[in-house]
Amino acid sequence: MSQDRPALHLDGIGLQIGGARILQGVTLEVARGEMVGVIGPNGAGKTTLFDVISGVTTPTSGRVLLAGEDVTSRRVHQRARTGLGRTFQTSSVFPGLDARENVRLAAQAKLGAATSLWRFPRRGDDATGVADRCIAEVGLDHHAGTAAGVLSHGDKRKLEIAMLLATEPELVLLDEPMAGVGSGDVAGLVEVIRRLHGSGRTVLMVEHHMEVLLGLVDRVAVMHHGELLAVGTPDAVMADPAVQSAYLGEPV
Repeated sequence: MSQDRPALHLDGIGLQIGGARILQGVTLEVARGEMVGVIGPNGAGKTTLFDVISGVTTPTSGRVLLAGEDVTSRRVHQRARTGLGRTFQTSSVFPGLDARENVRLAAQAKLGAATSLWRFPRRGDDATGVADRCIAEVGLDHHAGTAAGVLSHGDKRKLEIAMLLATEPELVLLDEPMAGVGSGDVAGLVEVIRRLHGSGRTVLMVEHHMEVLLGLVDRVAVMHHGELLAVGTPDAVMADPAVQSAYLGEPV
């Protein structure tokens, strides 16, 4: 990604399915190295917006620019090559493979070894080296040989981030990383996300766990009925009567 342009620019994003408007006129700019939280009531359009950014869904109006490059018509894998990575609300690990092998598959895909993804790993090969580094970065090195299916939900989330790191993304979309995570795992996962951002990556995160999100992000973007209601610092946004009304039904 270009160093002198915003990591992400959404220009008037709209999405209409049938007669229903899902997104309308969403314009948002995210600077390189910034962490922005996306919040809003259920059905506000947050995950749909992530689908548009990552290429899962093509908007009916507007443009998606990554580092100034228009990628609106590009597919998911094409956007991934530009440095975009994403996690999803539901776990996306291979439960029968151990943690190292899960990350190794992501590393092999990045290294261009897609034709031999299921090759038995060799000690010291490039993909295994990347996998070990990424697993250590999220604090799962002691579980490298553990089957992903038996990890706690919080550790599965860490594993997904390790898999993401193996693809070397510059812009990361985290879709509700705390969903389903037990209270005992929250602090560790927060620290992983903080390190992910601290490494210089740009992060856009949807999260319902407000205390966690407000303690991590630089700015908050509030979605409501498919529109961008407010954008600003956590304190300013949470004091906004329009935001309070969207969440609680009336200003407080």
